Amino acid sequence: MAAGSVVEFKHVVKDYPLDLFGRRKLRALDDICLTIQRGEVFGLIGPNRAGKTTLVKILLSLCHPTSGTIIRLDRPYQDRRTLGRVGYVHENHAFPRYHTAQTLLELYGTLSGVPAAVLQTRIPELLEKIGLADRATDPIGRYSKGMLQRLGLAQALINDPELLVFDEPNEGLDLYGRQLVAELIRGQRELGRSAILITHALTDVENLCDRVGVILNGRLIHVGPTQELLKDPKRKGQSRSLEAALTQLYEEAV
Repeated sequence: MAAGSVVEFKHVVKDYPLDLFGRRKLRALDDICLTIQRGEVFGLIGPNRAGKTTLVKILLSLCHPTSGTIIRLDRPYQDRRTLGRVGYVHENHAFPRYHTAQTLLELYGTLSGVPAAVLQTRIPELLEKIGLADRATDPIGRYSKGMLQRLGLAQALINDPELLVFDEPNEGLDLYGRQLVAELIRGQRELGRSAILITHALTDVENLCDRVGVILNGRLIHVGPTQELLKDPKRKGQSRSLEAALTQLYEEAV
């Protein structure tokens, strides 16, 4: 694994069979090579069905590549012990409705190997931070979508992760929640840890990400510093919007 990296994808391919015998296949990822460094915020953007979800699933050991190598936190991705050092914020949470915020965080903390003594202090701190301290013992079934999203943030942070993956984290959040997400992402960088942001909110990518990867039809068509992508090649010294940069990339890739 490269020095200072938290994740490496080396020539990763993922095919999904389209028939019973696997003679027809859909290529979801095509020769993905990507390294994410410690201490950086990496943005992954692309249109729907570009391959972002498949890439995240492989990163989290939820599915296997057809070929290629993935290294996560200095270990092969098959070593699930490293998942205890990863946090994941999903856009649609499906927490058991009978749990409370308190009991849910206890459950996820225990599953991640966090000592009970640490959970006793960490859970109240997280609930206070996300604005749910006064609802800690209410059944999750009574929570609004925004409250569930905030709880999802706490769940992802319960193991104090080295790598934090955000998948459309602002879905359903109010202004306070969006500011909290930005604070958490910047906090990862300040601690020398890493974050991956998968989002369609291009302003968040511009404001938060050190580098950006653009994926289209299963292929990475661009990886580089966010500020470099925002430079207008036709007008030296001037910048362009990320939307304009993506439009050009997509047109050139067709």
